[in-house]
Amino acid sequence: METASSTRLFLALWPDAAVREQLREWRDLWNWPRGASPVHTGKLHMTLHFLGNQPGDSLPALLDGLAVPMSPFQLQLGVAALWHNGIAVLSPSVVPSALLDLHAALSAALPGVGLQPETRDYRPHVTMARRAGRVEIPANGPVIDWQVDHYTLVESKTGDGSGYTVLREYR
Repeated sequence: METASSTRLFLALWPDAAVREQLREWRDLWNWPRGASPVHTGKLHMTLHFLGNQPGDSLPALLDGLAVPMSPFQLQLGVAALWHNGIAVLSPSVVPSALLDLHAALSAALPGVGLQPETRDYRPHVTMARRAGRVEIPANGPVIDWQVDHYTLVESKTGDGSGYTVLREYR
C-alpha cells in the first residue's frame, strides 16, 4: 500500500514530443471496444524495470545508484498486438542488442540499491491500452523510428490523478 512516505517508481525509455505524437497516432488507429482504457498520450513510454513503492528516504541513493552506461540506439516500433490479459501493445520489429544491454545493466544495478529485478523475461513494448480484450488489431501503421539516447527514473502518482513525473534522465 502506498503511503505519503513512499513513492512508486519505474525506469523507462521516455519519448520526446515527436515520438510521443507518433505513438498517439498509432494508438488512435485502434478501434477501442467499450470499456477499454487507452493510455493517455502523456503517459506513453517503454518500461525497463518496475520498481514499485519505495521509501521516500531511499530516493537519493536510487537516483545515483541507477546510473549505468548506455549506448544510444535506434528503436523501430510497429508491431501491434493484443496480449492474453487484454493489454494492447506496440512492440519493436527487432529488439536492438543495445536495449537488451541497457536492461541487463539496470538489472545488475538494482541489487546495489536494495532491489531485486523481475525474474520474468523482458518483453519491450509500449502499452497502448488496458482492458482491450475485443479490440481489432490494426493491420499496419507507420513504423516509428525512435532514436534512444537516454532512460529515465519516473515517479507514478496514479492514485491522486497527477500522473507521471520524470525524476531524472540518464544519458
